[in-house]
Amino acid sequence: MTHLDLFSGIGGFALACEWAGIETIGFCEMDPFCQKVLKKHWPNVRIIGDIKDVKEDTFQRPIDIITGGFPCQPFSVAGKQRGKEDDRFLWPTMCNVIKEYKPTWVIGENVAGIINMALEQVLSDLENIGYETQSLVIPACAIGGGHRRDRVWVVAYNSCQRFKWETTTKQENDAARNGLSVDIYAENHWRMEWPKIASQICRMDDGLPRKLDSHRLKALGNAIVPQVAFQIISAIKVMELGV
Repeated sequence: MTHLDLFSGIGGFALACEWAGIETIGFCEMDPFCQKVLKKHWPNVRIIGDIKDVKEDTFQRPIDIITGGFPCQPFSVAGKQRGKEDDRFLWPTMCNVIKEYKPTWVIGENVAGIINMALEQVLSDLENIGYETQSLVIPACAIGGGHRRDRVWVVAYNSCQRFKWETTTKQENDAARNGLSVDIYAENHWRMEWPKIASQICRMDDGLPRKLDSHRLKALGNAIVPQVAFQIISAIKVMELGV
């Protein structure tokens, strides 16, 4: 299984895929601080700075899953909510990458403000290129987070590009070493103490120190909740394998 992570931030989708035994083969992230975080945790994964530079031949391997928390500033209540008129509305560019690689699965994430401003376009664009779509609102507290953090998750499936899972995944190997079934191992893994998981990539989220630098604060604010992504990716596995 291969995964291409667009608008990668500090690697929340890549962490979720790692838990699920899926290999991330590429990042797309322009922020220098986030690039340093990605290089620290995934030193062998290629990083492309500008999504407009991701072309059909950029990655020479088939892509099974494309993920992307495309910029939320056009829809966030913290901004002017200019929606599609904002030059940071980069969904069309992400959609172009999806057209190039034709992955079996697409997972997108954004703030709740997108619902009335651009969600219909996102779903229509995906359906027009052959995907079945579903949108969900899932908060961080749904998986034990200490804050609400409502986010819209878009899941799209292209049955014409159906993938086949490897018979033995990293998760299955880890489960075997711990004497657990895969399902029990996965449940225990994502239900680990929230601060322990939240601090793996970019320090703590349980209150912020007064002297927290602006780069780290911005990265934390833009990050997805990997435990939610893991649940979606695990559901994909159940759909494909029936287990």
